[in-house]
Amino acid sequence: MLRVTTPTPSPTPGDLDLPTRAEVQTHWFDWFIGTPLRIALILVVGMVVLTVVRRLVRSITNRLAREPRNDFGNVLRRVTPLSAERRANRAQTLGSVLRSTSSIVVGSIIVLLVLDELSINLAPLLASAGVAGVALGFGAQSLVKDFLSGTFLLFEDQYGVGDVVDFGTVIGTVEAVALRVTKVRDADGTLWYIRNGEVLRVGNHSQGWSRAMAEIRVAYGSDVALVRSLLRQASDEVRSDAALNPHILAEPEVSGIEDLSGESLLFRVTVRVASGQQIEVSRALRLACLTALTDAGVELVGAARMTVVAPQSAEPTPASAAPAPPAVSAAPQGAEAAAAPRTTGTTDPAED
Repeated sequence: MLRVTTPTPSPTPGDLDLPTRAEVQTHWFDWFIGTPLRIALILVVGMVVLTVVRRLVRSITNRLAREPRNDFGNVLRRVTPLSAERRANRAQTLGSVLRSTSSIVVGSIIVLLVLDELSINLAPLLASAGVAGVALGFGAQSLVKDFLSGTFLLFEDQYGVGDVVDFGTVIGTVEAVALRVTKVRDADGTLWYIRNGEVLRVGNHSQGWSRAMAEIRVAYGSDVALVRSLLRQASDEVRSDAALNPHILAEPEVSGIEDLSGESLLFRVTVRVASGQQIEVSRALRLACLTALTDAGVELVGAARMTVVAPQSAEPTPASAAPAPPAVSAAPQGAEAAAAPRTTGTTDPAED
């Protein structure tokens, strides 16, 4: 028996369940206001926040770098002539640190929010970041130590640009202070790079105030009262100098005999001056003391005194130029007989 099959009619375009144009637009709009829009908003808001924070940090650091326009600022500028440069360098360094920190923090938050919008599991990433941070901390602990020490160094204002500092092995003027290293130029002109993490102690000769000193040695028999009077007059002349008077903060002091030896007496003149000005004031004190004592006829001696007497110069003659042979004098026989030992004999009683 034949089986008759009727063909299945093919679907017409009207029978297909295709989305309409309005539905496509609606779906695209829903997708657009979903993940892409949220990511774009996160990026825009993050950039705006970062820009505002960086401008705020820059405004604060610029205000800190400017000199204060009041009486306190004038006094500070007088006591510390390099305070403006130190303040500007410190503010710039701190501003750089704060801007970098804000960029890292805001950038990290933006990246995490974007990854969360892309449905990426953040738990393994955070765990891996924690392990990597621990490994980096152990491997680069000296670098982290340098940066932390530099940060506290700047906040505490231990030293700045233009300060004369003593690190124990290096003495010189600070030329630059960064978070990791400090640049110091010594008296020979050598530029030293000192890691902040290796600085255990430092002496600052330029903070607050300094003391200018002049030590004078006079002869042992000098009049002590006269010497002290002359030294006081010399120190008063230095204080009345128009160029040095703004840097002198207190009355000069003339001490008594600081050291006593068999040949000299040591006197010391000290005066409190502004930081960084002790060298110039000390030179002026020495010159004034030298002039006053010399004009008064007071004899100055050094720490070690030695007297050298030059031999009299005489032109050698041909006869005296050649070394003379040693003179041998012949003693007379009588003298030789007298010098010879005498033996005293005894008479044998048997011979008698």
